[in-house]
Amino acid sequence: MIRRRSPVPSTPDGSAEMHTAQPGLLRRGGEVFAQNKLALTGLVIVLGLVLFCFLGPLLYSTDQVHTDLGAANLAPGGGHPLGTDQVGYDQLGRLMLAGQTSIEVGLAAAVLATILGSLWGAVAGYFGGVVDAVMMRIVDGMLAIPALFLLLFLASVFRPGKVVLIIVVAAVSWLGTARLVRGETLSLRVREYVQAVRVMGGTGTRSVLRHILPNAMGTIVVSATFQVADAILTIASLAYLGLSIPPPATDWGGMLSHGIEYTAVGYWWLIFPPGIAIVLTVVAFNFIGDSLRDAFEVRLQRR
Repeated sequence: MIRRRSPVPSTPDGSAEMHTAQPGLLRRGGEVFAQNKLALTGLVIVLGLVLFCFLGPLLYSTDQVHTDLGAANLAPGGGHPLGTDQVGYDQLGRLMLAGQTSIEVGLAAAVLATILGSLWGAVAGYFGGVVDAVMMRIVDGMLAIPALFLLLFLASVFRPGKVVLIIVVAAVSWLGTARLVRGETLSLRVREYVQAVRVMGGTGTRSVLRHILPNAMGTIVVSATFQVADAILTIASLAYLGLSIPPPATDWGGMLSHGIEYTAVGYWWLIFPPGIAIVLTVVAFNFIGDSLRDAFEVRLQRR
């Protein structure tokens, strides 16, 4: 006797169907990510840099507040594995301190830009019409202004600091995310479960927060990963232009900017450590972002 499997009950918003398929999709996406050696390499690099910057100072304690001009520009060796900088700070300890600033500001700016851009794009794409036209023309207008000009203007108006850097970087970074999420929303808003919410009298806020954004999470997560790498490069660019946070705090870009002044005299230890740290961090996040994009593409193909 052949038994028929009873159909899986579904709700008007499609939640039952999503719950039954989600574990398999997540597992398949995780398998794709785990099979990507570059992604695992990037993940190891990021974890290593985080441990180096945040746990390293507990094992290698240095004075990063008081200057010592008598120990300025010492070559690596002895009590200073990476030498000292132009005011006598230990370069290895400085690299850890600067990494904390770069990683914190990069992550915070990426999260802020992703949240703002996702909400803006989802609202514009879901409601469409005049709302979409007005909101996206604002985005287009801001994109028409060179990002470097906006960064210089904002950074020069406000006194540099961690919070200011986060806001300044996020202010020019959310535009791309808004356009990506808006395009994804235009596709999602015609799905059956979104239409069912409208028919049942559900509000636009519920549709955006409960259905549009969760189903656009693939695009959002991938965009956020690349935003971190872009934010770290932006911070370095601002520091190179003299708009970094004031001493004794610093970031990798500030270290690199100050080290460039001593290129002619061969003080390589002022240039290579922060430069390598910036390159490794950006490349690692790009590797992770590429793999996440592949993983979510597999999920979307099977959805």
